[in-house]
Amino acid sequence: MSAAGAAAAAAIGAIEQLETGPDRLNAFLAWRGADAIEEARRAEAGHGPLAGVPIAVKDNICTLQLPTTCGSRMLEGYISPFEATAVRRLRAAGAVVVGKTNLDEFAMGSSTEHSAFGPTRNPHDRTRVPGGSSGGSAAAVAAGAVRVALGSETGGSVRQPAAFCGVVGIKPSYGRVSRYGLVAFASSLDQVGVFGATVAEAAAVLGVIAGHDPLDSTCTDRPVPPLGPGGATAEGLRIGVPVEYFPDALDPEVRAPIEAALDALRRAGARTVEVALPHTRYAIPAYYVIATAEASSNLARFDGVRYGRRVDAATTVDVYRATRSAGFGDEVKRRIMLGTYALSAGYYDAYYARAQRVRARIAEELRRAFASGVDVLLTPTTPTPAFRIGEKAEDPYAMYLSDVFTVTANLAGLPAASVPVGFAGGLPVGAQLIADRWMEPMLVRAAAALERVVSGRGDR
Repeated sequence: MSAAGAAAAAAIGAIEQLETGPDRLNAFLAWRGADAIEEARRAEAGHGPLAGVPIAVKDNICTLQLPTTCGSRMLEGYISPFEATAVRRLRAAGAVVVGKTNLDEFAMGSSTEHSAFGPTRNPHDRTRVPGGSSGGSAAAVAAGAVRVALGSETGGSVRQPAAFCGVVGIKPSYGRVSRYGLVAFASSLDQVGVFGATVAEAAAVLGVIAGHDPLDSTCTDRPVPPLGPGGATAEGLRIGVPVEYFPDALDPEVRAPIEAALDALRRAGARTVEVALPHTRYAIPAYYVIATAEASSNLARFDGVRYGRRVDAATTVDVYRATRSAGFGDEVKRRIMLGTYALSAGYYDAYYARAQRVRARIAEELRRAFASGVDVLLTPTTPTPAFRIGEKAEDPYAMYLSDVFTVTANLAGLPAASVPVGFAGGLPVGAQLIADRWMEPMLVRAAAALERVVSGRGDR
């Protein structure tokens, strides 16, 4: 068997081992078999930059070989007639999609507990969540089934699970990677992102999927710069440290490895400076108004007539009601209702329009921070390590605060990454890096430098 075929076979074997028995990880919703091994063998002969590399894909990104369910009964068993641009580019580069990963339904969640097909478990502690909504992809990389995986971000759904699972997660600038074939949640926020076991591996995949796509009107035609970290060092890096991201209430076990990472960067030649981002306090309410409003609009198409499953009933209105009641889970229903209210007559200006004004303020504040001369901002990725399954299931507000440090980059459309920097009580801790828009090369350089200085990513 060729090396690529052996790699695909090993990945499929690892998936099957992880997904069988009572202690299954539930990171994958579907996976391939012998056909993927043969595809890898053929890809190896093509000598693409990712020839034969096994990759997992979040199940809200359309593929041809496997179902695209979005973790929902609404799309159970659905096979897309087309594939996402990101997937097409990966396959053209020789990568082999070996499986589709679990997620919070329609990417609405921060723990992967809201999947219609059961929660994914954290490979470091199976009583805990892997984060969300791309928890399946993060867990797949953390468990070693694959080295790289695609996820999607709306408010932190790559970086937060990357931090919880102890892997690298990169979100590009909004518009750097095509959204064609990514099932929409909130169109002005949604993006395709990448998980990797290392910064170099994640950056290599990002470099392949980035670039202009005429099928997505929001995708930039800017040239894609080289994204390889090379021999990146911290020497000369100017790192902004936003005071608002280090509140007194921050979990001390999270604070310690983040501050240790900052100290290591300084010793390696980086310079740190405090910056102020006072509008950060409004990021969560602004995000959850905008995201739910756009979700209400995007998910209106799943009505039993145009898209998704259908539950027959006596009248058209009854079909809508029965279909959406049966097809959507509680969290999706909650967000649709919140968004519909925010967009309703008499409330649009009070909620959605005001949230967009706050969004503009946050973006301007970040722009000024970078204009002051910093290369990247460094913050905790999450306020706590991974929490227990069920711990926040009955408290949506507490769950939403899991994204408190990540949503600002989405609101401003900036590239950001999470890099593992240590452990808290045996659970991974991630540091977040945010760069100016279109500055993915700087983001990758800083992430690789951080990865290098933490060398070993802390003690358990």
